[in-house]
Amino acid sequence: MWSVDGEARRGRKRRLELEAEYWRLLAAGMGSVEACRQLGIGRKTGYRWRSENGGLPPDYLPESARSSRYLSLLERRRVASLRERGLTVREIAHRLGRAPSTVSRELRRNSRPHDYGRYDADLAHHRCRERAVRPRRAKLATDLELRAEVPAKLDLEWSPEQVAAHLRRRWPERPDRHLCHESIYRALYQGAKDGLSRTLTRKLRTGRPLRKQRRRANQRTPRFVAPATVIDQRPVAVELRQRLGDWEGDLVVGVRSQSAVATLVDRRTRYLRLIPLPHGHSAGHCATHSSPCSASSPHTRVGV
Repeated sequence: MWSVDGEARRGRKRRLELEAEYWRLLAAGMGSVEACRQLGIGRKTGYRWRSENGGLPPDYLPESARSSRYLSLLERRRVASLRERGLTVREIAHRLGRAPSTVSRELRRNSRPHDYGRYDADLAHHRCRERAVRPRRAKLATDLELRAEVPAKLDLEWSPEQVAAHLRRRWPERPDRHLCHESIYRALYQGAKDGLSRTLTRKLRTGRPLRKQRRRANQRTPRFVAPATVIDQRPVAVELRQRLGDWEGDLVVGVRSQSAVATLVDRRTRYLRLIPLPHGHSAGHCATHSSPCSASSPHTRVGV
């Protein structure tokens, strides 16, 4: 909501410590629902924090990385407490060990008319951190021709990588109009008013409204139940096709991955076995039902 003078009305305080801990849990591999449960917040709150930033953590510096020349949250809370007790600016500055001009500037910059005449430390800290980001305007916000070209290609279901390569071919002598694919992704998910419309994310291959972080190498689920053997390393006898029992397996997946059939072909006789997979076609299902010696499921046998 907005007031008559254009200033935002006083709303709920942003819980910066909780937000930082929420993003830390997500970066550690925890799911959003479990992170919200551990922090004691609602799932809608976690979803709102993610949607505001397109699924990626905000670019705020952690409190420990900020220079001591800036007021900390603890110092701002002391300013609010001493201010409520009626102390003057000079007395507050003396107790904090700061210059009077620092306290005076803090009260002037981070107080609003709709704060009802009192200094709120948490709101002031959040306003200061938002102002400290100072994001420069993106190329898509300043170059109108570039802003029209990129959405047009994305609307044709081009990937950001293809769009980035297209810009380099179209304007080879204009490096100021070259974008990397990561800049296009950020303009889609974190662009706000200077970026692209988030509705264009439906045109991406994934179609995700929020960006998803990649898992770390030690957290990824292996695709195969058993270690795979490279084709180049299989025995020479298999290549000669002179013995029975050398089977080649494959998987045929139907529309939208809703059905699947496994195939087994004997390399010498070209004998084909079709194995239906009605309950799923994961690695475990394929290993259970596609064994050449398995007789637990009905197989269709075709001579090729």
